[in-house]
Amino acid sequence: MKIKELVTLWINDKKLYVKKSTYSAYILLLENHILPFFGDMERIEEKEVQNFVFKKFNEGLSLKSVKDMLVVLKMILKFAFKHKYLDYFDLDIKFPPIPENKDLEVLNIADHKKIINYLKENFTFKNLGIYICLLTGMRIGEICGLKWSDIDIEQGVIKVRRTVQRIYIIDNEGKHTEISIDTPKTKNSIRDIPISSELLKVIKSLKKIVNDNFFVLTNDTKPTEPRTFRSYYERLIKTLNIPKLKFHGLRHSFATRCIESKCDYKTVSVILGHSNISTTLNLYVHPNIEQKKKCIDQMSKLLK
Repeated sequence: MKIKELVTLWINDKKLYVKKSTYSAYILLLENHILPFFGDMERIEEKEVQNFVFKKFNEGLSLKSVKDMLVVLKMILKFAFKHKYLDYFDLDIKFPPIPENKDLEVLNIADHKKIINYLKENFTFKNLGIYICLLTGMRIGEICGLKWSDIDIEQGVIKVRRTVQRIYIIDNEGKHTEISIDTPKTKNSIRDIPISSELLKVIKSLKKIVNDNFFVLTNDTKPTEPRTFRSYYERLIKTLNIPKLKFHGLRHSFATRCIESKCDYKTVSVILGHSNISTTLNLYVHPNIEQKKKCIDQMSKLLK
């Protein structure tokens, strides 16, 4: 049996119990990376997997992308062993030295205030979405999936319960993409985020006149897809003469402001919907030289 035949068996099995968006992500990795390299082989050796890894790094892919491919490849091999298509072997893959992560791109405080002030003075439903993101750290798909019914003004919270994304589909009609409205990416992403008093004032007046079943960004029954909303955001910051920043940088900016405000790390992690606090710590907690000096001084005082 060739690996491409084995992959077909595995993906058909996976389709029965994973989310549509997850299945779509698997298909993309298989079609674009795994099958072109391994598809015509009849077995997989560790040296071939190692060559695959180096090849992907040479193509300029990130460490995370390559590791995602290995996760899928290992699932396929485990499936093959379970059903006695291949003998089991453990992969011991080496990664080339990875340069240190560049600093996160975030809004500085002046630009953060500048965009918030503009959004407050120039109301549109899309502007409200950007405003909500800056004050809650929600992901772009979560903002696109937000309905008015998800905003509880009595409790003062936004309930994150769905996400919108465009996914890749292969079916009887061939290959195409479609909009998917699904639950958030992980169970930790299903969360309640408190609303600031400033944001609550804006939303209270709107809640009196909007339809609870409508999506916030469109104020209609149909959502905006992330690609469209991202393009709108990019045009907006260009108009405001704010340095180019990816939409996800708004989420990073929110988290950075929380850490700068001395919020405890666990609370920030829960608000962001991270699976564990180490994600938050690795991304946002980088003591500067003054904090390090203060730590050393405190330790020295204890020893005197």
